Amino acid sequence: MTKYLGIDYGAKRIGIAVSNDEGTIAFPRATIKNDAQVFESLTRIIADEKVQSIIIGDTRSFSNLANSVTKEAEDFAKRLKKETSLPVERVWEAGSSIEASRYAPEGENHSDGAAAAIILQRFLDTQGDKLQ
Repeated sequence: MTKYLGIDYGAKRIGIAVSNDEGTIAFPRATIKNDAQVFESLTRIIADEKVQSIIIGDTRSFSNLANSVTKEAEDFAKRLKKETSLPVERVWEAGSSIEASRYAPEGENHSDGAAAAIILQRFLDTQGDKLQ
């Protein structure tokens, strides 16, 4: 079984989710600042959670067009793979923040951790029989 870390990348904040040990269900974990300590924070989460693979949302739009954060997110994913030596896979994230807004605390637009869980769950749902 593989345990996954899900990431909703943002220029200022990064949503974090983790799967259960079986790699079948995603759970929102945290929102961390995207600052100079981001890789240190992620490395600590990866070690604490015993993560074996990373899933990061592909920031492209519904029509698969790049946006203002796409290049930065792609560079982040490459560095994350180098820093952690773990597999990093990009998956479609369009609409995840809108979907996550349904679970947002009162008075907030959405939870970045919930968006990360939606991204990760989308990936896990595509794995089907591969996980058994």
